[in-house]
Amino acid sequence: MPTTEAGGQASAVVELARQLIRRPSVTPEDAGCQELLAERLSALGFFIEPMRFGEVDNLWAHLGNSGPMLVFAGHTDVVPTGAVDAWNRPPFGGEIADGMLHGRGAADMKGSLAAMVVAMETLLAEGRPLKGRIGFLITSDEEGPAREGTVRVMEALLARGEKIDWCVVGEPSSGEVLGDLIRVGRRGSLNGYLKVRGIQGHVAYPHLARNPVHQALAPLHELASRQWDAGNAFFPPTSFQIANISAGTGASNVIPGHLDVMFNFRFCTEQTAETLQTEVEAVLDAAGLDYALEWQLSGQPFLTEHGQLVEAVCATLLEVSGSEPELSTGGGTSDGRFIAPHGVELVELGPCNATIHQIDECVPIAQLELLAQAYAGIARRLLT
Repeated sequence: MPTTEAGGQASAVVELARQLIRRPSVTPEDAGCQELLAERLSALGFFIEPMRFGEVDNLWAHLGNSGPMLVFAGHTDVVPTGAVDAWNRPPFGGEIADGMLHGRGAADMKGSLAAMVVAMETLLAEGRPLKGRIGFLITSDEEGPAREGTVRVMEALLARGEKIDWCVVGEPSSGEVLGDLIRVGRRGSLNGYLKVRGIQGHVAYPHLARNPVHQALAPLHELASRQWDAGNAFFPPTSFQIANISAGTGASNVIPGHLDVMFNFRFCTEQTAETLQTEVEAVLDAAGLDYALEWQLSGQPFLTEHGQLVEAVCATLLEVSGSEPELSTGGGTSDGRFIAPHGVELVELGPCNATIHQIDECVPIAQLELLAQAYAGIARRLLT
């Protein structure tokens, strides 16, 4: 059995997580992570199907031929490390110290992937007959553009009639203890790229120019100050935020010829992307702006209300860790936005998120071991 730096024995989930961390899979690179996971799943009898789209590696693995399907979903890619010399331990070292597993991806989300695989090894070793199917949907494009990953795999599965009933995404959701919070939904994300056209000129002769900054101030203020909705029992109100705004040549005596604005909506289920686009364009048109506007929909909002999956997750967490989880729809986006809209009950459950994307990312070893127990328990409740 592998040992830790302190000379003790590393558990199966910790050792697998360390092997994954030691593969520098900065998005969209997979660096052999999926091959390692496929080997473990193949040994359990899973049918292994690599799916490569563009430059992105994806893995679809499934076990069983009939009954409802439970899918574990996650990503092998990680965000860049930043300055390596700023880390106290090598970002791709997978070192263990003070009860923590250190390295890029320890929490987001190679630890979860390791827990998922070990959980299925544990469950299947029990020899219980399954009343359904188990799947793994793994991508290396979650931290990047997310255009050739989970969204493409889902398209391929739907095209051939694959039906997913339940999905557990391993995003790091927990705060202080494992399972104190789970995600049962996410807000939608809609980006706008606005160019307001004016006429460049000398600031001393404004009558010979048209200042796009001045023209855009009132409609932008109207958009930023509007209450788009009141939210609902599951979601906070829709939020409009200007992320970037720029104009001018850098000179103090030149009226700019155009103004560029980037903005984002995080919207709840009270809205649709189409409604938001229509309302924004109505405000800009009413202001008489000469503009161009491009839209990018990053994801629709989704919500999994109480059902078999949420009940199984809550009951398992109470048994494994003593937690009664808060059901949340907060945070940013995840690949759940590509899965849930197809009628899939989906929950995000993973370790603590305190250090994700940070220098010296780490995760408590005890949480990973409990997480493997939780994943196995969820599958046991749903499929045996």
